[in-house]
Amino acid sequence: MDKKANGTSSPQLRINIPSTAKERVPSVDPYGFERSDDFDYESYEEFMSEYLAVLTRRSIKWSKLLQGKNRVEKNLKVKRYVRKGVPNEHRALIWMAASGAQQQLEKNPGYYHSLLEAQHDSKLVETIRTDLHRTFPDNVQFRKTADPCLQKALYNVLVAYGHHNKAVGYCQGMNFIAGYLIIITKDEEKSFWLMDALLGKILPDYYTAAMLGLKTDQEVLGELVKAKVPAVWQAMVEHNVMWTLVVSRWFICLFIDILPVETVLRIWDCLFYEGSKIVFRVALTLIRHNQAVILEARNLPDICDRFKQITKGPFVEDCHTFMQKIFTEPGRLSMATIDKLRETCRARIVAEES
Repeated sequence: MDKKANGTSSPQLRINIPSTAKERVPSVDPYGFERSDDFDYESYEEFMSEYLAVLTRRSIKWSKLLQGKNRVEKNLKVKRYVRKGVPNEHRALIWMAASGAQQQLEKNPGYYHSLLEAQHDSKLVETIRTDLHRTFPDNVQFRKTADPCLQKALYNVLVAYGHHNKAVGYCQGMNFIAGYLIIITKDEEKSFWLMDALLGKILPDYYTAAMLGLKTDQEVLGELVKAKVPAVWQAMVEHNVMWTLVVSRWFICLFIDILPVETVLRIWDCLFYEGSKIVFRVALTLIRHNQAVILEARNLPDICDRFKQITKGPFVEDCHTFMQKIFTEPGRLSMATIDKLRETCRARIVAEES
């Protein structure tokens, strides 16, 4: 090989090697989100140098498992694979297959486009338009200058869903859910059916006017904390802090803008496969792992601050280790237990509100 071409001895060839991680790591992440001013580039690069090897291994295993198919059977092996992380190139496929969204899409050909072509409710359209520019202002793909600008796809998915599920229509928070789905699937119709699976099946009654499902699940979390992390539950009672004050955004946004993007996507891998109990596993892990921090709080504002604090830092940034923790730290948590607690909490809320 020519030494000059190789650059080993040519005095004219200068290779600029960045001196800091900040110069090496782009200021925009792979999903289009701008990194914040206080982003820890050094820690991120250290984590990614190990995590990329994990992603490569997972990608090879998933490709062997799928063998080019767009179907996946639900079994223990696949569940284990999902818990260890779905590579980005297979995410849309796995979310669609695991949630039943693919089945719905195939059963209803042309349905999504018919919703877009139908006459639209002007009030619904106006409400959605108001929220478009508020959706991910820190994401370059949602800016009007972007090509393509994902605001158009977001508008279509939200309008279609609002007409598909008239009982829900449009509620704040849905724009972030739909936005994330569009970023990953890069497909409006798939995003629509995934949204239908999430809001209609996995998280029922979260986004209705009464938000009964959301209120219920926040109370369920309180009951689970009482059983599994009693000291934190006691502190919440003593300082008269309602769960809705500290965790409502966790549930409404499914940890979007709460936890790092990569961690949220790993949570969603499991959410689409295993259902809503994953949300409780994540919430319990955050609380249990950080109970010492929470218990240092001396009043209500202090507790609210602690709950913001525990969603940041190395523990949640290392998504691979964090996801292993959510299946060990909270201990046993069956869907039967959650359903029973939901029944009790829902009845209590209905009685209080009637």
